[in-house]
Amino acid sequence: MAEYDLVIRGGTVIDGSGGEPFSADVAVSGSTIVEVGSVTGSGHQELDAAGALVTPGFVDIHTHYDGQATWANRLSPSSHHGVTSVVVGNCGVGFAPVKPTDHELLVELMEGVEDIPGAVLQEGVPWAWESFPEYLDYLAERQFDMDVGTQLPHGALRVYVMGQRGADREAATADDVALMRRLTAEAITAGALGFSSSRTLNHRSSKGAPTPSLKAELDELLGIADGMKSAGTGVMEMISDFEDLDHEFSMLEQMVAASGRPMSISLAQGLSPHGWRKVLGRIESASASGLVMRGQVAPRPIGIVLGLTTSLNPFTTRPSFHEVAGLPMADRLAALRDPERKARILAEAVGAGFQRLFSMMRDGEKLWVLGDPPNYEPAPEDSVAALAARTGRDAWDLAYDLMLENDGKQILYTPFANYADDNLDCCREMILHPDTVMGLGDGGAHVGIICDASFVTTLLTHWGRDRTRGERIALPTLVKSQSRDTALAVGLTDRGLVAPGKKADLNLIDFDNLQLTTPEIVHDLPAGGARLQQRAEGYLATIVSGEVTYRNGEATTALPGRLIRGAQ
Repeated sequence: MAEYDLVIRGGTVIDGSGGEPFSADVAVSGSTIVEVGSVTGSGHQELDAAGALVTPGFVDIHTHYDGQATWANRLSPSSHHGVTSVVVGNCGVGFAPVKPTDHELLVELMEGVEDIPGAVLQEGVPWAWESFPEYLDYLAERQFDMDVGTQLPHGALRVYVMGQRGADREAATADDVALMRRLTAEAITAGALGFSSSRTLNHRSSKGAPTPSLKAELDELLGIADGMKSAGTGVMEMISDFEDLDHEFSMLEQMVAASGRPMSISLAQGLSPHGWRKVLGRIESASASGLVMRGQVAPRPIGIVLGLTTSLNPFTTRPSFHEVAGLPMADRLAALRDPERKARILAEAVGAGFQRLFSMMRDGEKLWVLGDPPNYEPAPEDSVAALAARTGRDAWDLAYDLMLENDGKQILYTPFANYADDNLDCCREMILHPDTVMGLGDGGAHVGIICDASFVTTLLTHWGRDRTRGERIALPTLVKSQSRDTALAVGLTDRGLVAPGKKADLNLIDFDNLQLTTPEIVHDLPAGGARLQQRAEGYLATIVSGEVTYRNGEATTALPGRLIRGAQ
């Protein structure tokens, strides 16, 4: 008779502690790891891990599956990258608490901030709740391919308490603050992992209105912090423009001091006018003073994918392109290959709403063919501008032709953060800093222009194996940063380690052959909506709570993922 439910045999364990790899078997009973070493007993199910890595399941603390988790069981793209736990409700946007009269307002906010089509959300989100505890109760009845933790979003909270005044960013009254304090404590006590807020002008509703929390004043922030203190647990996630760095950072420090709870802050090269090192310096000082504050960072550029299949391309807003943009792909390609139409498109001006993105491409100097497999640290000499110069062509003339390659499926890439120096040295510095944590992948969001849920696989492959344009990072450090460190950052002490007593969330990885595929558009959202999907090759098995959820990248029937109610 089998002694264990699952035994993984003969793998090289990278256990999430940061320690050196070692050879071992891993035994699982129920949802718990019970033995790591030489396992003599048998399992009902056994997996041969010879030649493979055995790691903890990865914990992604920055996703936007708030809507997807209400209608879908599989939280891809994250599930294709060894992720076994996600946290939603980031950047101050989400769908609870909400009054029935405000559904449309929250849809507009999510559509604008996170680029999830309104029609998808209107059809997909069931709105079977009003309060945040009711939202958690709804999620608790669902089954997933990974565990899901939530955060209370400031935008939804503000609108729930203040109505249109909150959406219009009016100052909260004392009564408003008192109610926000009570509802924050209620949400955390009911099982939210934390609270999130946005203070950046980059976050706007689909109608162009700034996010409701943009100018929330100190008394409001401290009221929410006091609600966190009352609950006695939870974390805070923030994003800010830091236009006035001293004033803004002081408010965040006061929130941490008043709540006694940790805070992570979005950090990337190009997000703040003061530069990421100056913001990180303030985080360092706060940390040295005893406040738990971290920069939340990415392992590669944050960038936009462009092409005929995605939401945008360099010619999207030009009238002669717009005339044929809705045609079936074969007809669109035929129209775009017409020399006269091409000449008209190249001669037309960039539309007003597209000028900022177009200028970021710097006449093709910041535009690359993404490639297959994708290259997220491309060299300046491989840019579209450089390729065009070598052949005596105009950069946009070349970009136009490149876009038509591969039957219109060619993907171009322009980074807007973490790539000012045309290399990823800044990311390496951020990854290794003691006051940072991995995040910012935005799984579930930006469905037509960004596909960064694959950050996890880039972290392992690029930094642990493939990088040629600078120093790499030791693989045990990388695994720890995406498992144990991210888990602890949101209060999950039960996972992120391959050790007896820990939750049996695990990955078997053929590391030599681990590889990202190129993002592609799939049509699987409600209302027929399209989104970018990105898979990976080399994940031999992903295990959640002791059950195999994916084998060789293909889903099994197991859906053991559940709502995470509070710190574990």
